[in-house]
Amino acid sequence: MSNTTSLEQFLNDYLTELRIERNLADNSLEAYSRDIRNFIRFVADEGVNDLTEVTVDHARDFFNQLSTAGLNATSIARYHSSLKGFFSYLVVSEYVKKSPVARLKPPKLSRKLPEVLTPSEIDAIIDKIDTSTPAGLRDRAIIEVLYACGIRVSELTGMKKSDLFFEEEMIRVFGKGSKERFVPIGSAAIKAINDYLLHSRPLIAKPSSGPVLFLNTKRGGGLSRVAVWMMIKEYAGLAGINKRVYPHIFRHSFATHLIEGGANIRAVQEMLGHTDISVTQIYTHIDISYIRDVVNRFHPRG
Repeated sequence: MSNTTSLEQFLNDYLTELRIERNLADNSLEAYSRDIRNFIRFVADEGVNDLTEVTVDHARDFFNQLSTAGLNATSIARYHSSLKGFFSYLVVSEYVKKSPVARLKPPKLSRKLPEVLTPSEIDAIIDKIDTSTPAGLRDRAIIEVLYACGIRVSELTGMKKSDLFFEEEMIRVFGKGSKERFVPIGSAAIKAINDYLLHSRPLIAKPSSGPVLFLNTKRGGGLSRVAVWMMIKEYAGLAGINKRVYPHIFRHSFATHLIEGGANIRAVQEMLGHTDISVTQIYTHIDISYIRDVVNRFHPRG
């Protein structure tokens, strides 16, 4: 595609604006960049030499190809959002006259209820952890925190020792857009972290480790999200859990169990760091399903 240098500059400027104005995390910026570059490659293969030549038909064909390739509605909607934002930026920058994406509607998303673990399944996973080893003590602390606090895996891997406030029974979390919030932490998770800090982390840490809380046992650096995912998957397999178990399922389980226990939805919203309560309300639908199941099983006329 011609004008490669100017196009690359526009893309870099756009990503910089997203980082500064919307305070997006690196993971989100990488997703935006990947989506936009995939579209640029697609139209280049169609013989389009400049983004000023991109039409609505090109954009429609691209989304149709994504659908044919088997991408789900959520992924296609993300592509739509990425391209809509980028072309709006190009319009404002007067690089293109109009956006080829503006007239296209994103696919409708059916909000599926997230799968959750039962308390007994979580206990079974934790029981499979060998806490006689430094790695085991760390892994137990990680899973206890994920379930006790309902935080995202990216929030967990970014935690520092200075984010622990055990006297107040709270932890500090930096969520999407680096938004700070404080989340309560229970006694089981506090004990697991203390055991890790006393008997595991000193053995794992290297001079270069820094203040990050959870460390990689081999290099002494911070854990990656993939490492946490693989660790959890391994313990779930050992426990014989017949579900897809991944870090975020503990967040779903945290919220669901709180609401099933009668927690106020606003409080759950605050703990999860949701800016929009409609996102949190999906867990009330799970609770309704749970209540309906109880009635069907135990009521004389259920």
